[in-house]
Amino acid sequence: MSAETAVTFLSRLMAMVDVLVFASSLNFSEIEAEKNMSSGGLMRQCLRLVCCVAVRNCLECRQRQRERVNKTSLISNKTQDALQGVTASAATKTPLENVPGNLSPIKDPDRLLQDVDINRLRAVVFRDVDDSKQAQFLALAVVYFISVLMVSKYRDILEPQRETARSGSQAGRNIRQEINSPTSTVVVIPSIPHPSLNHGFLAKLIPEQSFAHSFYKETPTVFPENIKDKETPTPAEDIQLESSIPHTDSGIGDEQMPSILNGTDLETSTGPDAMSELLSTLSSEVKKSQESLTESPSEMLKPASSISSISQSKGINVKEILKSLVAAPVEIAECGPDPIPYPDPALKREAQAILPMQFHSFDRSVVVPVKKPPPGSLAVTTVGAATAGSGLPPGSTPNIFAATGATPKSMINTTGAVDSGSSSSSSSSSFVNGATSKNLPAVQTVAPMPEDSAENMSITAKLERALEKVAPLLREIFVDFAPFLSRTLLGSHGQELLIEGLVCMKSSTSVVELVMLLCSQEWQNSIQKNAGLAFIELINEGRLLCHAMKDHIVRVANEAEFILNRQRAEDVHKHAEFESQCAQYAADRREEEKMCDHLISAAKHRDHVTANQLKQKILNILTNKHGAWGAVSHSQLHDFWRLDYWEDDLRRRRRFVRNAFGSTHADALLKAAVEYGTEEDVVKSKKTFRSQAVVNQNAETELMLEGDDDAVSLLQEKEIDNLAVLAPFLPRLFTSRGPVVLSTPAQLIAPVVVAKGTLSITTTEIYFEVDEDDPAFKKIDPKVLAYTEGLHGKWMFSEIRAVFSRRYLLQNTALEVFMANRTSVMFNFPDQATVKKVVYSLPRVGVGTSYGLPQARRISLATPRQLYKSSNMTQRWQRREISNFEYLMFLNTIAGRTYNDLNQYPVFPWVLTNYESEELDLTLPGNFRDLSKPIGALNPKRAVFYAERYETWEDDQTPPYHYNTHYSTSTSTLAWLVRIEPFTTFFLNANDGKFDHPDRTFSSVARSWRNSQRDTSDVKELIPEFYYLPEMFVNSNGYNLGIREDEVVVNDVDLPPWAKKPEDFVRINRMALESEFVSCQLHQWIDLIFGYKQRGPEAVRALNVFHYLTYEGSVNLDSITDPVLREAMEAQIQNFGQTPSQLLIEPHPPRSSAMHLCFLPQSPLMFKDQMQQDVIMVLKFPSNSPVTHVAANTLPHLTIPAVVTVTCSRLFAVNRWHNTVGLRGAPGYSLDQAHHLPIEMDPLIANNSGVNKRQITDLVDQSIQINAHCFVVTADNRYILICGFWDKSFRVYSTETGKLTQIVFGHWDVVTCLARSESYIGGDCYIVSGSRDATLLLWYWSGRHHIIGDNPNSSDYPAPRAVLTGHDHEVVCVSVCAELGLVISGAKEGPCLVHTITGDLLRALEGTENCLYPRLISVSSEGHCIIYYERGRFSNFSINGKLLAQMEINDSTRAILLSSDGQNLVTGGDNGVVEVWQACDFKQLYIYPGCDAGIRAMDLSHDQRTLITGMASGSIVAFNIDFNRWHYEHQNRY
Repeated sequence: MSAETAVTFLSRLMAMVDVLVFASSLNFSEIEAEKNMSSGGLMRQCLRLVCCVAVRNCLECRQRQRERVNKTSLISNKTQDALQGVTASAATKTPLENVPGNLSPIKDPDRLLQDVDINRLRAVVFRDVDDSKQAQFLALAVVYFISVLMVSKYRDILEPQRETARSGSQAGRNIRQEINSPTSTVVVIPSIPHPSLNHGFLAKLIPEQSFAHSFYKETPTVFPENIKDKETPTPAEDIQLESSIPHTDSGIGDEQMPSILNGTDLETSTGPDAMSELLSTLSSEVKKSQESLTESPSEMLKPASSISSISQSKGINVKEILKSLVAAPVEIAECGPDPIPYPDPALKREAQAILPMQFHSFDRSVVVPVKKPPPGSLAVTTVGAATAGSGLPPGSTPNIFAATGATPKSMINTTGAVDSGSSSSSSSSSFVNGATSKNLPAVQTVAPMPEDSAENMSITAKLERALEKVAPLLREIFVDFAPFLSRTLLGSHGQELLIEGLVCMKSSTSVVELVMLLCSQEWQNSIQKNAGLAFIELINEGRLLCHAMKDHIVRVANEAEFILNRQRAEDVHKHAEFESQCAQYAADRREEEKMCDHLISAAKHRDHVTANQLKQKILNILTNKHGAWGAVSHSQLHDFWRLDYWEDDLRRRRRFVRNAFGSTHADALLKAAVEYGTEEDVVKSKKTFRSQAVVNQNAETELMLEGDDDAVSLLQEKEIDNLAVLAPFLPRLFTSRGPVVLSTPAQLIAPVVVAKGTLSITTTEIYFEVDEDDPAFKKIDPKVLAYTEGLHGKWMFSEIRAVFSRRYLLQNTALEVFMANRTSVMFNFPDQATVKKVVYSLPRVGVGTSYGLPQARRISLATPRQLYKSSNMTQRWQRREISNFEYLMFLNTIAGRTYNDLNQYPVFPWVLTNYESEELDLTLPGNFRDLSKPIGALNPKRAVFYAERYETWEDDQTPPYHYNTHYSTSTSTLAWLVRIEPFTTFFLNANDGKFDHPDRTFSSVARSWRNSQRDTSDVKELIPEFYYLPEMFVNSNGYNLGIREDEVVVNDVDLPPWAKKPEDFVRINRMALESEFVSCQLHQWIDLIFGYKQRGPEAVRALNVFHYLTYEGSVNLDSITDPVLREAMEAQIQNFGQTPSQLLIEPHPPRSSAMHLCFLPQSPLMFKDQMQQDVIMVLKFPSNSPVTHVAANTLPHLTIPAVVTVTCSRLFAVNRWHNTVGLRGAPGYSLDQAHHLPIEMDPLIANNSGVNKRQITDLVDQSIQINAHCFVVTADNRYILICGFWDKSFRVYSTETGKLTQIVFGHWDVVTCLARSESYIGGDCYIVSGSRDATLLLWYWSGRHHIIGDNPNSSDYPAPRAVLTGHDHEVVCVSVCAELGLVISGAKEGPCLVHTITGDLLRALEGTENCLYPRLISVSSEGHCIIYYERGRFSNFSINGKLLAQMEINDSTRAILLSSDGQNLVTGGDNGVVEVWQACDFKQLYIYPGCDAGIRAMDLSHDQRTLITGMASGSIVAFNIDFNRWHYEHQNRY
C-alpha cells in the first residue's frame, strides 16, 4: 500500500472516530454489550488510535524539521532520494499532502502535539468521565503517554542529532542478541513508513529484528536507564517499527492490504477491538483494524481489530508490504511519506508519536544513535509500543511486552530497543542493561549537544514553544484526577508524588518546571511503574486483540481462499461442462442436419420409387391387352410372374403379380458335381470357431421380460400415446408429418438381403432409408434389390397391425412389423434396448388381434414362450375351431419363423409317406408318417447311424449332435422354391449365378422324400407352400434346369401318380395334414420342433440334437470383438440353419377327438345325425314379389342377428335369426326349444303395419333388371346399399328407418352391380360398384361412421380407393375378397378380369370360347374363383388365373355360393333345385328336393349349417346343410 493510501485511510478513520466518538453522545456500553466486547473497549480502542495519529503527526513534524535543518546531510539526502523516488513529490510534502484533497493536520511543526491531537486526548479522557474506573484508567494511560512524549521532546531539544553508523550497527547487534534471549521482550511497533522513523528514540526502541509472527523490525531506542525497564513504544512507534521490520508472512493474502488501508472499504468491520490489535501486530494488525472499521459506524470505533479484519476481508496482502520492507529497509524507512504502506494508520501515528525526534537508519546493519532521551522519552517509547503493543514482538521493550508475553511481570525496558542493555550501551554509554523488569534503568545523563544550526532559540523557549499546548492538558488531568493519581503515583518510599507536583503546577505555569518534575528520578520511576503499567495494559489488550484478529483474518483468509478455490474449480468445471455442452450441441446439430439431409434424400428416393411404380402402373393399364393400347403391346411373347408378398389370414402367400424384372435366366449355368464338398467337410472346416463362442444349451434360457415390466410398460405406453405432448422436446427433424421421435441405425432384413440404413420414427410414420454408400450394400446384386421392398420405405402408423419381437442370427435384436396391406417388414437393431425404444415409439398394436392377446406393447416385447402361454390358440386348436395348418402357422409365427429371413423360414412336416401309388387312400394309416420321430429317425438303419455318431463323439471343441445339417435352412428353402420368382433370382444370387446340379435340384416329390429317408446329410422338413402353392411345382418361366443322370430333363416337379396336377397334390397334401391321423399325432411333432424334445436329454432320447450353433442362446455375437471371427461365426449360423424358439418345456396337449366335439355348435368338422330333414322351414312374405337378395348375417354377437331379404319391388325385411337349430340333438337340448324356428319374420312386414319403413321408394332406372347384384347389406344388418338409380349413384339406406343416409356418386353411367368384401373387426369392408361405363370403383365402408369413405365430414363426396378398368362392356357381376386383395369382375361380354384392390389389373380369366358371357362370380378365400356363364356353363379358376375345371348344366342358374373352406359349391336356379358340388372338379355331391318356384338368391348362416334361399314366389326356404357329411373321412369312418 502506498503511503498516500495509508494516510488517506488513517485520516478517514480518524474523521469517523471524531464524529462518532467525540462529536456524538452515543452510549458505548450498549454497543459493547451488544457486540460482546469488554466494557470500555471502544474508548480504549479510541485512545490507541488517537495515540497512533498523534505520534504520526509528531513524526511528521520531526521530518519537516529534519528537512529544514539537515538538507545537506547524507542521511537527509538518502531520505530525500527515497522519498522522491517513491512518491515523485516534493520532499517537503507530507504523506497527507500527497494525498489529493487532504489537508495536513500539522499547523505548527515545532509543537510536540498538535491542537487536534490534544483535543482528542482530552476528549478520550473526559468523554465518559462518569464511568470513574474507565476514566481513571484512560487518564493514567494518557499521563504516561504525554509524560513520555514530553521527556522525549526535552531530550531531543537538549541533544543535537548525532548519527554514527558504527554505534548504530552495534546497537542493532545488541538488540538482536537481546531479542534472542528468552527473557527479553521487545516492543514491536507496526511499521508506518515515515522519514522520521529512522531517527529518534522510537527508532532506537525498535530493534532491527524480524519476527515471523508480528512482522516487525525492532530498532533500539535509547532511554534513560531508569525508564529503560518500562520502555514500551507508543502506537505510533509501533507503526514505525513495523515499517522498519522485514516483511514476513502475515498470514494475510498479499493483495489484501492495499485496499484495506485505502479506507474505501470501511463499511464492513469485524469487531470493536480490532483496532487495538492492529496497532500491535504489524501488517496483519493493520488489516484487521480496517476490517473492523468497515463493519459499521459504531464498530469503527474499534479501530485496530476492525482494521485488520478489513484488511483481510478485502484481500490486501500484507506479505507484499512486508516483503518490500525487508527488501529495502533503509530506503523504506527513510522514504518519507510514501515508502511503506502503513498496515494500520493508527499504529503508524502512534509509532510516530512515540518515536524520538532522532532518526535512526533502519538499515539492518546500521543503527543511527539517538540522543539520549530524558527519562520521559522512555515513557514515550512505552506509549508507542503500547499502542501498537498488541502485535509487538517481545524484545524491543522487554518489560512492557513481557507483561503480555512470556513473562507476565512488567519486565519492560521502557526504551524497548535498548532492552538488552547491549543495545543501550551501543547507542549511548549511559544506557543500562534493562533485561530484567525489576532493574529499572537509571536516567541517562544528558550530555550537552550542539544545537541545530537552524534553530537559535534557547532551550527554555523551545520547550515552552513545544510544550505550551500539551502541558495544560497534563496539568488538567493531574488536577481533575488528583485523588486517583495521588494514590497511584507513589514515590520510592511510598510518598505521594502528586502533591508536590500539584504544588509545583499551581505555583508555576512554567513548562520547564513541569518537564523537570517529570524528569526527576522519583517521577520517572513512579510514572514508569504505575502509569506505565496502565499503558502496557492498554497496549497488551490491543496486542491480544490483534493476535485474535490476525488468527481470525488468517482463518477467514483461508476460508476465502478455500471458497475462491472451490469457485475457481467450479468455474473450471462449469467452463468444461459448457464447452462439452457446446460440443454436444454442435454434434447434435450436425446429427440433426445429417438426419435432415438423410430424410430429404430418403423422401426423394421414396418419391422416385413411388413415381416409378405409378408410371409402371399406368403403363400396365394402358398396354395390357385389355387396356387402351393393348393391341400394340400384345406382341409380348411371355408374361413373367412373381409371387407377391401379400399374405392371407393364414399367412399364405398365394398371389402372383406381373414381374417387370422377369426373365428365363438363360445365362444361368448349371453347377458341376465337383463344386460340392460333402456337408461333413463343410461342418468340419468350421468347427474351429467353437472355442470363441459362449454356449448355453440350457433349455430354460430365454430372455424374460423384467418382473415389473408390465407396470412399466403401461406407464410407458401412456407416455408414448402422449407423444404429441412430448414432441416439442424431441429433436425438431420435421418431415411431412412431424418431428422424428426416434432415429436409430438398423438393418432391413429381407430374403438374401441385409441392408444397413437408418430407421426414423415420427409420431405417425416409420421411415427406413438404406445406406447406399455402405460397401456391403454396393455388393448386392441389383437383380436381388429389385425384389426387395422397403429400401426407401415409408409406413403409416395407421397401417401397422402387429409388431413381433424377432431373432436375427440367434440374437434377440430384431422386430417384424405386419402391415394392413398384408405384407411385413423386418428390422434388426444394434441391441435389445433399441428394440424396446422402437416398440415404445410404435402404435400399441401388440401382435395383432388373431391370437387372443391384448394389444399392448409388452406383448410385442414378450418372449415366444410367453406368447404361447398367453394365447388361446392351443385351446382353439384342441377344440378344432382352427385347422392344423392354421395352428402350425401360429406356432411358426410366434417362434420367430418369418418369410423375411430364409434361415428362419416357417417349418411344416412331411405327413405322407406314399408317393408311389396311383390312388392315395387317406384312410390308411400306412400312408402317413410317424410324427413322433424326427425326419432323421424314421428310417431305423439311419437312426442307428445317427445314434452311434452321437455316442461316439470325440471332438472336444464342439458339443455332440446327431445331424450336421438342419431341417430348415435358407439353402433348402431356396431349393424348394427355385422355380418361382423372386426365389429363382435369390437362388442364383446365392449360388454364383448358377442353378443347382440337375441331380441335386428339387425335381421330384417322391425323390425328395426318398432322400430325406436315406441320405445321411438330408433331414429336411417341408415349407408351408407344399400345402397351398401349386405354382411352386411348375417351371412356368421355362428355366433350363438341366438333365439328370437318368437322362430325365428337369422341368416341372414330378408329382406322385395320385396327383394328376399340382393343384391336386397341394389339395390332397393339405387334406392329409388336416386328417384325423395327423391331428392325433401332430402334438408329438410340435414337441420335437417347438417343444420339450427340442433340447436337453429329451432331445437326445428322441434323436433330435443338431449342431450347437443352430440353437438360441448358443452364442453371444456381441462378445466377439474380432470382426473377422464374428463374420465367420455369422456365416456358420447362416450355414447351419436355426432352430425355432422353444415354446414349451412340457409335452404339448393332444387335439380332442372329432367325435367328442360333434355336439359343439361351431365345430368345423361336424358329424351330426343323418335323420335331419333337408328343409327346415318355409317363410312366405305377404308380397308375391320375388326375393332377389338374401343376406344371412347371423353371428350371435350382432345386435340383430338376422336374415335380411330384399324383393324385386325393393321391399326389404329384417327377419330375426334364432341360433337354435344347430343345437338339435346336442346334450341339454330340450323340446321347449324345438318350436323355435331359426327365422322369425320381420314384424313390420308380417303385420303390414310398417311397410313404409321397409320400402325403398326412390326410382330405379327403367332399363335395370333387378337382381341379387343390385343390393348389399352391411355385416351388422343396419344398412342396405342399393344401385341402379338413374342419377348414376348408389345409395345407402338405414334398415331401421328405411331412410336414405348417403348418396355416392362416381360413375359416368348407371351403376349396375354392387359387392361387399368380408368384414373385419369394427365392420369395415370394401364395397365395389360396377357400372355401364365399363369401370369399377372400389370404396371403403367405415363400420365406425356407417358411411362410404373414411371422413364423416366429406361423406357427401367420398373418393373411391381405386378405379378398375379393362372391361369393354357394362359390368354385370363382381366379387371382392379382402383377404386375397382381389376384385374379380365380369362384363356383359368378354373375359372376367382380376384386379388388385390397389387398382392393378392382374390378369384376365379366359374361359373356353363359349364362355364369353359371365353372369355370376363367387370367390372363396381359399383361392377358388367360380364363374357362371350364360347357358349353364361353369368354370373354376385359381386366383392366379389357371382354369381348374369346367362343366355345363341344363338349369339356368340364378345364384351360386362357395362354402367357407372353398371346397364346396352350392347352386340354385329357375328349376328350383339346390345342388351341392365339389368345387375342385365339379363332382356332384347332393341334390336337394325341388321347390315349387325358382331360386333367385341364397346365403349361408355363419355356422355353415343353414342355407337360406330367396324364391321367385316371394318366400324364403331354410335348408339343413352339412358340408362335412361329404368329407371323405365322414363318409369312410362314420
